[in-house]
Amino acid sequence: MGSKKARKRAAPPAAPAVLLPPQKEPPARNTISEWTVTILLLLFGTTTLLQAFVVPTGSMTSTVLIGDHLLVDKLAYAPSGALSRYLLPYGGVQRGDIIVFRWPLDITQNYVKRAIALPGDRLRIVNKQVYLNGQPLAEPYKQHLSSSIDPYRDNFPGLPNPGVHERAREMLEKHVVNGELVVPPDNYFAMGDNRDDSLDCRYWGFVPRENIVGKPVIIYWSYDAPTEQLANPNPFAPEHLIDLAQHFFTKTRWGRTLKLVRGYPIN
Repeated sequence: MGSKKARKRAAPPAAPAVLLPPQKEPPARNTISEWTVTILLLLFGTTTLLQAFVVPTGSMTSTVLIGDHLLVDKLAYAPSGALSRYLLPYGGVQRGDIIVFRWPLDITQNYVKRAIALPGDRLRIVNKQVYLNGQPLAEPYKQHLSSSIDPYRDNFPGLPNPGVHERAREMLEKHVVNGELVVPPDNYFAMGDNRDDSLDCRYWGFVPRENIVGKPVIIYWSYDAPTEQLANPNPFAPEHLIDLAQHFFTKTRWGRTLKLVRGYPIN
């Protein structure tokens, strides 16, 4: 009889490891993931950083034209945090800035005007000439298409005409001192550069700070279309699509493409 060690059988050698090829993610899943990330980035950019805006009226002519498509910087006037103030170019609204804001009478509509007076400023208009804090303003950007004088529009503040909204009437009752309009805290007074044809703060009151969306930085496309088409909330309206198909190249204002939009400093 052999020894116990002799009766033990040797353990079989371990089988060699088999390396399996890496499993490839299905192409469809890759595509879905890529599109998901892209859409999320676009949503973040258009809701947080930039917003596209089309100008449907001529109240800012000739600075901004009907049919100009703008990119609006939504961070320009955003409140800065402890860290972000050193990383991003935050700033307050300045006199002469072109601003985009939610219209106080209907916040679903965005308006574009020029900020003329800041909180604490005193403003009046005498025969179309704007006076700010007692000094006449030089406004090379404005235009007057009419030589006639409107008692309310061109000599402001004054007795409101029937077309003035109740909100503006309240502004005149509460914030006129010695014949000048005094802008209250957290509010701004804005007007269109097309001064004789602009539905602005003279007619519906101050712009609250919380209504300001940002300021336009660039015209990414300009298309010569009527207000009726551009103001249509449905961008796929048949008449607009037909017009684009027929006249895209001839009605696009190529010279305004990628034109920067800048304010004009008012002292």
